[in-house]
Amino acid sequence: MITSKRRGGWLELTPGKKALSGENRNEAAEAWLLQELGMPPKLLHELKQNQGIKIAGDRLRLALFPSVPLGISPRYILLDILYEDDFCLVVNKPTGMPVHPDGNERHDGIITLDHAVAAYYESEGQEIAVRHIHRLDVDTSGPVLYAKNRYAELKLNSMMERKAIDRAYVAIVHGVITQNEEVLQYPIGKDRHHKQRRRVSPTGQHAVTHMKVSERLNEATLVRLELETGRTHQIRVHLSHIGHPLFGDTMYGGRREGIRRQALHGEVLTFQHPFTGELLCIEAPWPEDMTELYEARKKVQ
Repeated sequence: MITSKRRGGWLELTPGKKALSGENRNEAAEAWLLQELGMPPKLLHELKQNQGIKIAGDRLRLALFPSVPLGISPRYILLDILYEDDFCLVVNKPTGMPVHPDGNERHDGIITLDHAVAAYYESEGQEIAVRHIHRLDVDTSGPVLYAKNRYAELKLNSMMERKAIDRAYVAIVHGVITQNEEVLQYPIGKDRHHKQRRRVSPTGQHAVTHMKVSERLNEATLVRLELETGRTHQIRVHLSHIGHPLFGDTMYGGRREGIRRQALHGEVLTFQHPFTGELLCIEAPWPEDMTELYEARKKVQ
C-alpha cells in the first residue's frame, strides 16, 4: 500500500523498496511515477528539470507544492467552500459573478470568482496560482473546481478533455413538459444577429443534453440535466429550442417571473480525485432565489 504525507512544499511517498530497486534508482522511480502513480509525463519532465524529485531509502519526495504567485489580484468576498484539500478546491459560485475576468477588465472593482479565490488563498497563507478547471455562466450558480497545484491541474484538465468530470444541473422552465426524459441533440452555433447569443443551427457544433423531468409544477417544470458536450449556453439554447425556456432567461425567451436571472443551478459535481482516485460527489445547495421560485410554482394538488 502506498502512503503519502505532505512535508512543506514536498509530497513524501513510500512506494516500497521494490519499486525503487534496480541498477538505476532514478529510472526506477520515474517508471513507477508514470506507470503506477499515473503522473503526467509533462510534469515528470518539469520536476526533473527543477530537481523536484528526491529519493531517500524507500521514500520518494516530489516538489508538488511550490510557492507560486496567485496570478490575479485578490479581491475579498466571503466564499462558500464545498470541498478542499492539498490538491483541489470546490467553491459554490453565487449568481451574478463571473468565474474569471473577460480580458477587457479595468480597475473598476469587479470581483470575479478567481479574484475571490485569490483572496481566500492569501488569507489562508497559501501561495498558490489560481487555476479554475471549468466555468459557469455569470448568472448560473453552482460548484466550480480549482486545481491547487500543477499535478492536479494537468490531471483534472485531462479529465475534462475526456469528459470524465460530470456536472449535473437543476432548472425550472416555463410550461409543463410531458415526456419524462429526453436526449436533446441539436447543434449549436453563433447567432449572427446577436454577439452573445447562441442558436440551434445545422452548421453548428455537435451538442447533447440529457434531460429528466423531476417534478411538474404550476405552468412550470423542474428538470435535471447532464451535459454530454459543453457548448456555450448549451442548456439555455436547448431548452428554449424545445419551447421550454428557463424562467428569468430573457435572452432565450424566458420571462422574469419570480426570479431575476435564469433559473439554472449546478447541483452536483462528480470527479475522481486527481491523486487518490477516490470518486468525489460534491453537492451545492440551491440558492435562495431558486428555492423561492420552486415554492411559488409548486403544483396545487
